Amino acid sequence: MHITEQLRKPVKEATYLNVENTDRYRPILRLFYLEYERMKYWLYQEDVYHRLREDPYFSNYTPEQCQQDLAKLTDWGNLIALQDSRNVKTLEEFKNRRYQYQLSEYSVEIERMVIRLENLFVEGASLEPTLLERIKESLSKLAKMQDASVSRTYGWWQGLESDFVRLNQNYQDYMRALNSARAEELMRTREFLIFKDHLIEYLRTFVKALQQNATTIETCIKHASPAQIDGILGKVVEYEINIPRIDVQADQEAIRERTQGKWTSIEEWFVSKGAKEAEAVKVFDATNEIIRRITRYAARLSEVGNMGANRREEYFKVAEMFGNCQDINEAHRLAACVFGVEAPLHLKGDMPRETDSIHSSLYEEEPCTVKLAPQVRTYREKAKRSGMADHSKEQAQIRKEMLLRLERERVLLDSYIKDNRLAFAQLPVIEPQIRDTFLLWLSKALENGNRRAKTEDGRAYHLEGNPEETCVLECTDGSFVMPAFEICFEG
Repeated sequence: MHITEQLRKPVKEATYLNVENTDRYRPILRLFYLEYERMKYWLYQEDVYHRLREDPYFSNYTPEQCQQDLAKLTDWGNLIALQDSRNVKTLEEFKNRRYQYQLSEYSVEIERMVIRLENLFVEGASLEPTLLERIKESLSKLAKMQDASVSRTYGWWQGLESDFVRLNQNYQDYMRALNSARAEELMRTREFLIFKDHLIEYLRTFVKALQQNATTIETCIKHASPAQIDGILGKVVEYEINIPRIDVQADQEAIRERTQGKWTSIEEWFVSKGAKEAEAVKVFDATNEIIRRITRYAARLSEVGNMGANRREEYFKVAEMFGNCQDINEAHRLAACVFGVEAPLHLKGDMPRETDSIHSSLYEEEPCTVKLAPQVRTYREKAKRSGMADHSKEQAQIRKEMLLRLERERVLLDSYIKDNRLAFAQLPVIEPQIRDTFLLWLSKALENGNRRAKTEDGRAYHLEGNPEETCVLECTDGSFVMPAFEICFEG
């Protein structure tokens, strides 16, 4: 056995089966699955909320809880959310983000597994026209089953039920794959043209078989009386009750209800009742719509592929026709035929003219150039490009002035240093900028444990003095009380 990474990773889609709010999550996904069987793949939050409120268990269910549950199921990958912007009319509606939800592929298979545990049959996805033939043959024997033995009737019923379940589920899965977002992307690629014809032929074969057999199946069901149906279903229930089961008590009423429900599903699939169309009619229309959509996508791909070649040939032909014109008047007439004169473009404006005569032709005057700008908010005129200016002289002058200023400051600072020592207690009245420089030297030395530092020009110094002794440093903007330190320069 080869343990792959996919086998080791957890399946988040199955989380909803055993968590705190499973009693809310499972009904929501079961609702999506039942609607999926009816080929209704997308539901809104309002649809889910109103359907759940129909059950007394959800009498206290709120829209906020419904929104939270749908968001949680979307995070787990059970639902696929898509923002519906088709009917949005205002910016506020777009900000509210009205979503529609679809059951994911994992969730479909998980729900089918759960339903299989509830004694329902699950099958794969394909379109098999032979199933329609077999269902037709089975229902054509409906009248004979009334006089057949119980075991034979049960075998006939098992074959009919199996074929119908396979037909229904296989069609749902296959059509869901064709209606998925992935299928939409593939239909827009050029590779789709390779197997497009085979897919259309496959669908048309199924539609043809459905059209040929649905009418016969409907006739067989309608000709059967309710008494005949009850008698046949009664034999099926009788046979299932008599099947020996270990530690299981057969519930006759549950078996009868389940059997009757399966027959009702078969009847609704093929027989229309009043204004309610049969499911076969919907299947017929949905399959034809898929065929039309595939044809449209294929036609668009072909047009895109041939557009460049066709246009080049047209332009070349038109240019050749203009080149064969004898004079400008003939070219004008040809232009009127090629480009049309029914809806000419009129430009209004204060355009200078050489003459005010109304009989002057447009081709007799000098052309006038009008600069047009796009009428959009985001339009901005392009900035004019210019070369980089040479500021080396200005930079050299600024550097020279800065060096002179620094030299003057250095000379001024050195004037307060006596014998390589700067005693704060012996300083005269100084300017604020001089005081800030001395305090900067002092703070740099105090930050080091050995009380040593360097000035900006690289001179090393250290501090001396007792921090408990204080002095008053007189400045032009006031007096400053500080420890009586001395800065001693080295070398």
